Amino acid sequence: MKNLVSPETKISLLYTMLKIRRFEEKIIDLYPEQEMKTPVHLYIGQEGVAAAVCANLSNEDYIFSTHRNHGHFIAKGIDLRAFMAELYGKETGCARGKGGSMHCVEPGCGILGVSAIVGGSLAIAAGAGLSIRMKKEPRVVAVFFGDGAVDEGTFHEVLNFAALKKLPVVFICENNFYATNSHQSVRQSRDNIDAKAFAYGMPSSRIEGDDVLGIYKLAKDAVAAARNGEGPSFIECRTYRFRGHVGPECDYEKGCRPKEELESWMEKCPVKTYSDLLTEKGIVNRVDISVMVSKIDLEIEEAVRFAKESFYPKAGELFDDVYYKGK
Repeated sequence: MKNLVSPETKISLLYTMLKIRRFEEKIIDLYPEQEMKTPVHLYIGQEGVAAAVCANLSNEDYIFSTHRNHGHFIAKGIDLRAFMAELYGKETGCARGKGGSMHCVEPGCGILGVSAIVGGSLAIAAGAGLSIRMKKEPRVVAVFFGDGAVDEGTFHEVLNFAALKKLPVVFICENNFYATNSHQSVRQSRDNIDAKAFAYGMPSSRIEGDDVLGIYKLAKDAVAAARNGEGPSFIECRTYRFRGHVGPECDYEKGCRPKEELESWMEKCPVKTYSDLLTEKGIVNRVDISVMVSKIDLEIEEAVRFAKESFYPKAGELFDDVYYKGK
């Protein structure tokens, strides 16, 4: 019984995935206007991971992310107006226009900041987990990172420390098989990321990124264990980004990866796969999905309008919120 997922939750997961997809597709449409100057690392193709994990987190729980963070932030509940304004570099943005895509922050919904350094958020997440444990707070930390972060020494140091101290941290590796344009097979001697985590003494799982309900259940157990003081867990989600490493274009034209590989993964699109599943089960129908998309598009259009009409930060604010000035 504990592994059953309610129809309401299943629908909510689909809504979040559609929201992420439509937001990213809007960025693709807007980026050529050259008004959005921040580099963007789009999350299209990986929506199921963020939606399933964050659905198990409360507003008070923390998440840490990567340069490819839009899906995580939307799934955690960031205000789309503030987020879009940040991408436009406006003062109404969640980081007052100074963070852009790769350095957003929204403490109100548990987004404490992002490091664009590969693996950079891992140690910060462990620090937050240690703080939670020392303060005996009922919070949980979820940290997202890619397969490239596994190549970094900090990955091993953090996992060992988290297991040793039983930190309330859930590690989510979004293995999309590429670190920029370098395939996992030419960087790692074995395809065994989940085993690396298990070696440090924590529950570890591997799952396909389009198995939304499977990820949801794994994350639910991991979050519950962390909240109950049982320590960290690790989930490797095998997924794939549909767009290039950075920017709105695909990158197979530049020889960065095989076109056939991209097409094979696009056939397993998590949004389509999951929406088809719910439709086949009679949980939603095509009209329901169209209504969802229309509602989401209205919210996104309002976010774009808000962002474009907002002002840029004043020159005199350049160093505000950069250095701690003391009390």
